[in-house]
Amino acid sequence: MKKQKLNPGKKQPKIKDLKSLPTININAAGIDIGSEQHWVAVPEDRDENPVRAFGCFTSDLHALAHWLKKCGINTVAMESTGVYWIPLFQILETQGFDVKLVNARHVKNVPGRKTDVKDCQWLQQLHTYGLLSGSFRPDDSICVLRSYWRHRENLIRYAAAHVQHMQKALTEMNLQLHKVISDITGVTGMRIIRAILDGERDFIKLAQMKDPRIKHSTDTIAKALEGDYRQEHLFALKQAVELYCFYQQQLEACNQQIQAYLMQMDSALNIDSQPIKRKKKPSKNQPCFDLATHLYRISGVDFTQIDGLNVLSVHTILSEVGLNPEAFGTEKRFTSWLGLCPENRITGEKIKSVRTRKVVNRAAKAFRIAANSLKNSQSALGGYYRRMRARLGPPKAVTATAHKLARIFFRLWKNGGIYQDIGADYYEQKYKNRVINNIKKRAKKLGFQISLNPGVS
Repeated sequence: MKKQKLNPGKKQPKIKDLKSLPTININAAGIDIGSEQHWVAVPEDRDENPVRAFGCFTSDLHALAHWLKKCGINTVAMESTGVYWIPLFQILETQGFDVKLVNARHVKNVPGRKTDVKDCQWLQQLHTYGLLSGSFRPDDSICVLRSYWRHRENLIRYAAAHVQHMQKALTEMNLQLHKVISDITGVTGMRIIRAILDGERDFIKLAQMKDPRIKHSTDTIAKALEGDYRQEHLFALKQAVELYCFYQQQLEACNQQIQAYLMQMDSALNIDSQPIKRKKKPSKNQPCFDLATHLYRISGVDFTQIDGLNVLSVHTILSEVGLNPEAFGTEKRFTSWLGLCPENRITGEKIKSVRTRKVVNRAAKAFRIAANSLKNSQSALGGYYRRMRARLGPPKAVTATAHKLARIFFRLWKNGGIYQDIGADYYEQKYKNRVINNIKKRAKKLGFQISLNPGVS
């Protein structure tokens, strides 16, 4: 086989041996997280048995922390496996250790390490040379708020499942209630459903229970409520309504807990001297308390002034990213962490792919939902989304608009200030000017000089 020749005119990369790398973290340990036991590796000169296994009980976790202190360890790297890492992470952090939560994908690319012992030793070695970067985790106060908010999202999802069960039972009885009212869980819908469960079968009387804001007439609603009332479907409907109401009660209790915790958080400004300007209508799942004012008070910025972002999406984003923009440094790092910017894959000096990185990120999801809501907005961001959709298609337009929303969010988050909408025609005029300038440059390159005058259509 011929040996490949190197190009003498091209600068060759330097190849370093792992042993020649400088040791950044001398007092480093590596932990492989498991559901039943955790394997811990420390430097070989710190203990007779540098690799030990500890159980998952709380007493075992405290014994693990005590052993690390005895070995002179001050920084720890662990793999993020499910939710098993959370108790150990919190205990080590309260004990004063510098804990780095490492993405398992970043350390699993070397073959041959198929045991927990080798995994923890590999983590310890990489962390010693400073080759591991920890995953982002906000402050503990934000982690508490994030847990409450994620639990609230789960309650909404559980309640939505029982709304589907209600809809299924109504459809099986041929009660077309969803065709005459927009929301069966609204005032009119729940009033009619509860009357049906109480034994009312006169569809004229049921139709007369409609709210005055309902657009359909009483006769149309009465036709939709003339169905086949079967006992088994009524039983399923009753249980679905009870479960839906139960989760609504749990959701209200969760809202009260979130409100109480938000009131305990420190204020970034005096809300009385700088009141918030409200311009957006509250959504259906928005808590009953003034969530927008609380977010404005603790963050110091009214993010709801950005088109597409409502109070629920802003709370989701802040509960995931925290209140400190310096944790990300620049807006490019922020959008990269969100997975909203292109990830260039270069092989052989050729770009193979510029697709965005696949991430599971609730903040990125909130930005995408906000971007998708701008398709009919008469704002600058709405105009940008429509131009991107005509050029790239809906999926890429959503990503591009979410990327722009994230950059605007980060600038307000870091610098403060007020967001000013520049109008829906801004990007259209900017695009037109760019096309005109390209035409002039191309004509000049061919030896012509042209002047463009607006025509009359």
